[in-house]
Amino acid sequence: MKKFLKKLDNIAKDTNIFLSKFFPKQNKKSNLIEPMKYGIFSGGKRFRSAIIVNTGKIFNIKYEKLIAIGAAVECIHSYSLIHDDLPSMDNDDLRRGKPATHKKFNEFTAILAGNSLLTLAFEILSSKKLNFSPKIKNDLIKTLAVYSGHSGLAGGQYFDLSYENKKISKKKIIDIQINKTGKLFAFCCESIGIIKGLNYKKRNMLKKIGLEIGLLFQITDDLIDYKGDAKIAGKPTRVDKNKGKQTLINLMGYNKTLIFVNNLKRKTTINIKKYGIKSEDLLQSVEFILNRKF
Repeated sequence: MKKFLKKLDNIAKDTNIFLSKFFPKQNKKSNLIEPMKYGIFSGGKRFRSAIIVNTGKIFNIKYEKLIAIGAAVECIHSYSLIHDDLPSMDNDDLRRGKPATHKKFNEFTAILAGNSLLTLAFEILSSKKLNFSPKIKNDLIKTLAVYSGHSGLAGGQYFDLSYENKKISKKKIIDIQINKTGKLFAFCCESIGIIKGLNYKKRNMLKKIGLEIGLLFQITDDLIDYKGDAKIAGKPTRVDKNKGKQTLINLMGYNKTLIFVNNLKRKTTINIKKYGIKSEDLLQSVEFILNRKF
């Protein structure tokens, strides 16, 4: 695992280098650049970028292209976190041990900085320096847009907030978490199928693995919130229960959720192993999810 963690660090560094080089190309007179940088360079693990790299490795796609796609996804992820922390949503003052963007600046600045990161993702994917055919670029942009919008990440967040303090089914909770978190991970894996021009069945298999990884990630987040150390997590824990969030833990209890997540892990591992020896880093990624503490 130490070797894998080193690889994870390198992917994070390379993603940050790509983003830091991309920012000077933006309008330096914009008052939103500083809060955008604050939101995106906040010490995140860049795990979504790592999933793209580790899936792309299976299909021998050039590392530099994978990092560029990862940077775009990290822009989407950072935008969603900035907005999640807002008083009108999850109302969190801390993010990774630092003041949330709206606390560091103000609410309207955080909203606009988040919006700007969202659009920056598509600027990266449409860049001339990302050397893909127009067809592949269009497919990448369309898929990421769908998975980020009302039928994906944004839609999942809507229902996550709408169902606070309401009793809902296990299936509904899973659907919300698949949209809120799973769809962006689905893109991380499916994007490789888009680049390689795989048929629907093969591309959909990658999407399925991404959805499973995303669900594992979200449930682990919930487990950390339930029993994690706030100092390690970089934000208060036991928040979900206090806010009436609909999670599998609040529905089934901690132990049954652990059983569910371990069964999901086994299923995901079986699906990944079908890709052979080059899938080792993607397998390690799944292992990392369940072992993390923040």
